[in-house]
Amino acid sequence: MTRSAILGFPRIGAHRDLKKAVEAHWKGQLDHAGLNRVAADLRARHWTTQKGVGIDVIPSNDFSFYDQVLDMTAALGAVPARFGHDGGPVGLNTLFAMARGTDDAPAMEMTKWFDTNYHYIVPELHTGQQFTLSTTKAVDEFNEAKALGIETRPVLIGPVTWLSLGKAKEPGFDPLSLLEAVLPVYVELLSRLASAGAEWVQMDEPILALDLTEAQRKTLKRAYGLLSEVGPKLMLATYFEGLRDNTELATGLPVSGLHIDLVRAPDQLDAVLEALRDDAVLSLGVIDGRNVWRADLEAALGPVDTAVARLGPDRVQVAPSCSLLHTPVDLDLETGLDAELRSWMAFSVQKLGEVVTLATAARTDRAVVADTLAASSEAAAARRTSTRIHDAAVAARLAAVTPADTRRHSPFPDRQAAQRARLGLPAFPTTTIGSFPQTTEVRQKRAAFRRGDIDQAAYDGFLKDETERTVRIQEELGLDVLVHGEFERNDMVEYFGEHLSGFAFTRNGWVQSYGSRCVKPPVIFGDVSRPEPMTVGWSSYAQSLTARPMKGMLTGPVTILNWSFVRDDVPRSQTCRQIALAIRDEVVDLEAAGIGVIQIDEPALREGLPLRTTDWDAYLAWAVESFRLASSGVADETQIHTHMCYCEFNDIMPSIAALDADVISIETSRSDMELLDAFVDFHYPNEIGPGVWDIHAPRVPPMEEMRRMLEKAAKVLPADNLWVNPDCGLKTRGWPEVKASLENLVTAARSLRQSKAA
Repeated sequence: MTRSAILGFPRIGAHRDLKKAVEAHWKGQLDHAGLNRVAADLRARHWTTQKGVGIDVIPSNDFSFYDQVLDMTAALGAVPARFGHDGGPVGLNTLFAMARGTDDAPAMEMTKWFDTNYHYIVPELHTGQQFTLSTTKAVDEFNEAKALGIETRPVLIGPVTWLSLGKAKEPGFDPLSLLEAVLPVYVELLSRLASAGAEWVQMDEPILALDLTEAQRKTLKRAYGLLSEVGPKLMLATYFEGLRDNTELATGLPVSGLHIDLVRAPDQLDAVLEALRDDAVLSLGVIDGRNVWRADLEAALGPVDTAVARLGPDRVQVAPSCSLLHTPVDLDLETGLDAELRSWMAFSVQKLGEVVTLATAARTDRAVVADTLAASSEAAAARRTSTRIHDAAVAARLAAVTPADTRRHSPFPDRQAAQRARLGLPAFPTTTIGSFPQTTEVRQKRAAFRRGDIDQAAYDGFLKDETERTVRIQEELGLDVLVHGEFERNDMVEYFGEHLSGFAFTRNGWVQSYGSRCVKPPVIFGDVSRPEPMTVGWSSYAQSLTARPMKGMLTGPVTILNWSFVRDDVPRSQTCRQIALAIRDEVVDLEAAGIGVIQIDEPALREGLPLRTTDWDAYLAWAVESFRLASSGVADETQIHTHMCYCEFNDIMPSIAALDADVISIETSRSDMELLDAFVDFHYPNEIGPGVWDIHAPRVPPMEEMRRMLEKAAKVLPADNLWVNPDCGLKTRGWPEVKASLENLVTAARSLRQSKAA
């Protein structure tokens, strides 16, 4: 019969239970046993929920304390030497050290998981590396579910994806050359899972959604030629894009099943059905695992019916497009959303029901689920025709945009001269990326205000006090361009969405970004505009407190788009341009209020890049246009900054330069300035702030370390164009480490000024 399957379930818990437990453990408030009890309870709860809804194929080993790629790295024993691992089992302390760093060992690099806002810890690979099975997590969690009476399908990151996502630590080294060293560990792990009773194992190889090299193709054939003989049946899972030219490769591998993403690439079904092995099961990803919209179940049944007619019911599974890791847990918790919006949406728990409905409809008389299918069709029709989603004024304004609206008045050299004359900054000017620590008191005051325990006046008074205190701290530290600290903001995207039309907000719509970091993306359901200024009041107040330049802080249109749950009834490019016009209004108002430095953050520009290179140009064209539309309404002497973090820049340098920001700040400390090479090779023409402090690690970098990084940058880029700043915002750090680190940062910049003057 046609079976329902899930590729992965959110691990954080409906109320961010895992985040709270992990952070309590890091603070010494919860021991290992207590943390493991929370984790076991979450796993049991999630398995039981899936079983109770009627899911036939339930995943295990989709749980992680930090990141599933890091878990695979630990399982393979690929612990970098600096963490002092003795070669035995990799425990939680080592796992967290790899992710977060220690006083003596910098954390491993972190970057985006394909085109999502989820971050993974990058494996470090080198010549002659040895691997050994160093955790039994996958087997333990399979047995844990089995003890609860639940048969699961363990999930592993496949060897070719793991190697392809790793970073070579030596020039010219090919990580794929380690395949023969890695495969015995996979064989051992699969053998242990088979001995434990696992009939199927899900092997995630999303690398199949990319343009593959010939070496990757050969490696996939070699890997699965061996692994398919070990014991468990293998479900090869691909997602985030269609197989395209990899269809013959994927369907030709000797695995027992193949999962494809029919939400991102519905047109691939016919080609896959034509090429699929005669004995292989096909898993159809027909429910969107990355967005919050309710499925049109009648429409989703189309490809299911096609596959069942072609393959028979026993060879078809119905599933979400990918792991539900990327969607919030349960819509039933959203009692604050109005009924109409709720009727258009589905979170992970609701998506379980959608999957079961489709599988039921495919294997029985459709009358059994007729009412559910009818309700789905009614909701889809109501959303399409709702008057809430279209705004004629927004459409008219967008239609009136001209190319002149996306260009600054003068070229960069002229703007640079005007800005230097206005700002009067020293060489190697220092600044931060925007936010300062969101302390427990700040969060408590925000929560109290939202509950109505304190009124607007009291809350504003508190925020003003925090802002002034932060301005004074920055002055005492000697920073050159200040920020107001963003204490009024909950999240860099959510805050702006709350002030824009066309957005809706959840109370518990959390998804994991990295480690214990969770975000609550806004939901864009309709046309976007800015009813009134969003940040001008706080930036103006902060500027009134100091004679030093105060930087206005905004989130860019591409990042707001990519870090929201976006409407799927119009092109993403259209929504992005609408957001750009709203941000443009804010930029112009900040300038009119006397703010001479305005930062428009675009950390998500790279992550929105399509996975296939043939699709890049179209995306980059409208993404760059949207940033320029947002930033080009100001005079030459107004300095526009942007910020990007945790991504590879090499492939998109022309587009980054085309943004024409006066200053760009980037993450470079985790890579020891290696990410700066892209800007060097490209001869980036504008000013740049290579981050010298990794704010995602709980350590205070020494002044000498920061100075060394700056000296390295100054050797390859014009020193006159260099800024000095952290990698990212400081909201997640504590004040003691922030003050100490910024003191070192300012001292490093001043020492370089002295060297330059000498």
